[in-house]
This record gives sequence, C-alpha cells and structure tokens, in this order.
Amino acid sequence: MKLLPASKTRRAILGILVIALLALIGRALLLPAWRYAGYQPQEGDIIFQSLPPVGLVRMIEGITQSPFSHCGVVVNRGGRWKVAESIGSVHDTSLLAWVSRGRGARFCVYRLKPEFRTHVPAFVKALDTYAGRPYDFDFQMDDACLYCSEFVFKAFRDASGIELGKLMRLGDLNWKPFEQQMRDYNGGDLPLDRVMITPRHLSEADQLEKVFASGL
Repeated sequence: MKLLPASKTRRAILGILVIALLALIGRALLLPAWRYAGYQPQEGDIIFQSLPPVGLVRMIEGITQSPFSHCGVVVNRGGRWKVAESIGSVHDTSLLAWVSRGRGARFCVYRLKPEFRTHVPAFVKALDTYAGRPYDFDFQMDDACLYCSEFVFKAFRDASGIELGKLMRLGDLNWKPFEQQMRDYNGGDLPLDRVMITPRHLSEADQLEKVFASGL
C-alpha cells in the first residue's frame, strides 16, 4: 500500500503543505522564545500585553488608546517564573505560556523603582489572597470579581497603602467611537460614571519604570 499520493503533483502539494505546517508550528514555538530573550525576570514585575483582537479587547484598547489590553505580575513559584493574573479567574500562568498567548507574543515589563521594591514580598502575598476569584466582566471596583489591572492595583494597595496609577472615569476616556459596542455590552446602558484602573493608566504609575519591551 502506498503511503504517498501517486502523482508527482500531489506529492509536491503534500510536501508544500507539510513545510507550511512545520513553519507555522516553528513560528508558534520560536517566536515567544525569541521575544522572551533578553528579559531577566524579577519578582513583582508588572507585565503587559495585547490579547488576540476580539471585540472586547479592541474596545479596551480603543477606549484607553493603548496597545495594553491585559496585565499581570511576575512571581517566582519554587524556582519557576509565572504570572499571577486575572483572566477567567485569578490564577498563575507560566511566564512563557503567558507571553505566547499575547498578540505576536509581544509584551512590556514595568518594574517598581528601587525605593518601592521593599514592598514586593508583601505585594506577592497580597496577590495570593485573591486567588480563585472570578474575572469581572462588569469592570466594577468591588472585590467579589476582579479584572486584570484591578487585581494588580488592589494587591499593591493592600501591600503598601499606595495606589499605582490613576483611577479614571469611563466618560473621560475615548468612549465615543465605541458607544454602540458599549451599549450592547452593558445591556443598553452607557456607564460613563464608572471609575476604573485601566492597564494603560496602571503602566503610567509614577512608582514604575519600563525595563523591557518586545514588540510593543
């Protein structure tokens, strides 16, 4: 029994498809590693990425006028680098898997300035107190559910008493181009008085400095 198509044309097409598939697999595996090269993680680093561009992600990035649609905190778990994040729920994800998930595996890292790094141990402990809580699709500032930047903001505030970044009113952001999407998402409402901490405004905290950027 022949395992390959009989004709040379079919054999050539199969060869091309195999090469293309291997190239896609190689890109999926190698691109995150290449993006990651050069980054030297430190516990407490706050890491930002662009998620795949589905509707909610496009709306977050457009309203905040930023490529940052997700963030988390780098933590060391028994010698393994992970990211504590809120996506689906509050949990840890391996750092390389987290990078791989982002659009084009691009990410940026911000680190607490030296005078604030004494808060890192308490910061990590505070992150752990929120483990398992569900993601907040309503983007409210209560504690029952947490969206990504809210999780980081509250954990650092719990640990240090310091608020990272600037709380923003939704109505003061770039919401107008997304009005219909917002109404659809909020059941017809337009919650312009909602106050939140966005990934962008978290990254702009005076206590942080950018230490690494790969593609963003």
